[in-house]
Amino acid sequence: MTRAITCTTRPPRPGERDGVDYYFLEAAAFAGRVAEGGFLEHATVYGHSYGTPKAEVCEKLRQGQDVLLNIDVQGAASIGAAAAADEELAKALVTVFLTPSSIAELDTRLRRRATDTEPVLQKRLGVARQEIAHWRNFQYLLISTSIAEDLRRMECVIEAERMRQPRARPPE
Repeated sequence: MTRAITCTTRPPRPGERDGVDYYFLEAAAFAGRVAEGGFLEHATVYGHSYGTPKAEVCEKLRQGQDVLLNIDVQGAASIGAAAAADEELAKALVTVFLTPSSIAELDTRLRRRATDTEPVLQKRLGVARQEIAHWRNFQYLLISTSIAEDLRRMECVIEAERMRQPRARPPE
C-alpha cells in the first residue's frame, strides 16, 4: 500500500517535507495544474488549496499498487464522480470513512496538535460534524483509535477487497 502525496498551497508545518508529506506549491502553480486538469479532485479548505495529482495516482495503480488517498467528504465525492467515467479508477476505488470516536475526541486531538487558532479550531469541528453525517456514503466505517490500529484495520479492508470476486485472481 502506498499513499498518494497531495498538493497544497499551505506552508509546511514543522517537520513536514516537500515531496514526502505534501507537494507544497505556490497558488499560481496550483491554479495552473487545476486548469490543465491535473487533479483527480481539488478544493480550497481553511484558506488553502489541496489537490490529488491524477498522474501520480494512475501511475501507481498501473504498477499494481494499492493507493491510499487521504481526502475529505467532498474529495471522495469528486473521486467517485471521476471513477464513474473511468474504468481503471472505478475498478480500484474502495471508500473508507475514518473518524475519531466523537467530536470531543477530535477536539482533544486538534488541541494537542496546537496548530490552529481557536476560531479555526471551532470551524474545523463544525465542518467535522457536517462531514460525519456522510459516513453512510462510504463502503466502510473505521472509528479511529491509534495510528497503528487504524493502519492495521485499513490493511484488513485492503486484504478483504483483494479477495472480492471481481478483484480476485483464481489459481492457475
